[in-house]
Amino acid sequence: MEWKREIQIDPAAQSLAVIGAGVAGCAMAARLRRLGWRGPISLWESGRGAGGRASTRRSRHNHLLRFDHGAPLLSISAGPAPTLLAPLLEAGWIEPWPGALAQLDGEGQLSAGTTDPLTQGDLYRGRGGMDQLCRGLLELGGDGLVLNSSQLVRHLARSRSAGWDLLDQDHRRLGGADWLVLSGTLLVHPRCQELLGWPEPPLQPLVRTLGDPQLERAAAAIAAIDTSPRCALLLLIQPPAAEAWRRLPFRLLSFDDAAQRRWGLSRLSIQPLEDGCCAVVAHSTADVATLHAGVIGSRSSVASLAGVTPSPQREQALIDTLASALSAVVKPWITPLELAEADPQLMRWGAAFPQPPGLSRELMLCPQSRIGFCGDFTSGPGFGRIEGALRSGEQLAEQLLAAMGPKPVPAQGQPA
Repeated sequence: MEWKREIQIDPAAQSLAVIGAGVAGCAMAARLRRLGWRGPISLWESGRGAGGRASTRRSRHNHLLRFDHGAPLLSISAGPAPTLLAPLLEAGWIEPWPGALAQLDGEGQLSAGTTDPLTQGDLYRGRGGMDQLCRGLLELGGDGLVLNSSQLVRHLARSRSAGWDLLDQDHRRLGGADWLVLSGTLLVHPRCQELLGWPEPPLQPLVRTLGDPQLERAAAAIAAIDTSPRCALLLLIQPPAAEAWRRLPFRLLSFDDAAQRRWGLSRLSIQPLEDGCCAVVAHSTADVATLHAGVIGSRSSVASLAGVTPSPQREQALIDTLASALSAVVKPWITPLELAEADPQLMRWGAAFPQPPGLSRELMLCPQSRIGFCGDFTSGPGFGRIEGALRSGEQLAEQLLAAMGPKPVPAQGQPA
């Protein structure tokens, strides 16, 4: 079921630009709309579409092919549930997770259930792919949410009206708004220097000149956040070999500490497809990803960015390492592991898991500079997971509404 609320945009109202169309950015925009805000909202995403950590890799040539190569599910571990969860379920964008969970120990033994934080609480997945979560959030937000995909914001500048201008790598203006939200850490965190070769994070020069103590504290807190990387091996298993993968006693396999040390893997996601194929995603440990720092997937969207130079030789070496570990893990059920027709691909998540304490909720919005922050790196329930991103987006929307002016009244028959 698909539906979109009809929204009457007020062009005279203050405008908002959101950099990053992952779960946090999309949730913030949707919640702000459902609270009654009618100002223009634009989202700017460097990837091919909305999703972020909850994205799905699809094929232009086969509409049945998909990989949930980031988070395989959404877990809600604390109450009350996020406000947007119920309308997402009602509209059919997400559904309860139906798969079997298991955990592998260092001796190669399976146990039912897991201690993985991702699998604790109420579990959901995007219906037809995890990217449906963000697609649903944008639909819930209604008309007037403008998504600009494949647009990397390289520079930030203040506009003449004390708002924000968004610039590309050649300092050409992409867009602007009265208020700005960063739903990720890239433009603030020094990791952009290593990943993209930038001399410093784009927000930092403005932090030094705006004279906003709260923004200075927020930027310093974000820049200090440590993150744990992951790499993912993506395999498309063709029929009839896919039948053995479909018969595995789990859809999501977690690895305990001993198993992670032994095999260098942290999760294994089995994703049966409608055409009889099976998508398999094996996530590395942080140690393996760190050992192969700088290796990215040549087919990922980040590989096309300026300053990024993929290395096919190093990429293949990491694919071989992960494939060898996967072969050893599934040997009790599947042997030998044939990859000749599996089209192995690599994905790297450079900031997969932020480490606590993260950004405090008190620093999420800096009204003096008209800038806010949301994402799984903000402290609170679900920190480091989709749940935390969803909750932070909702909370920032409420803070923004209070800061931007009197609370608008939601349209009749449209609950907030």
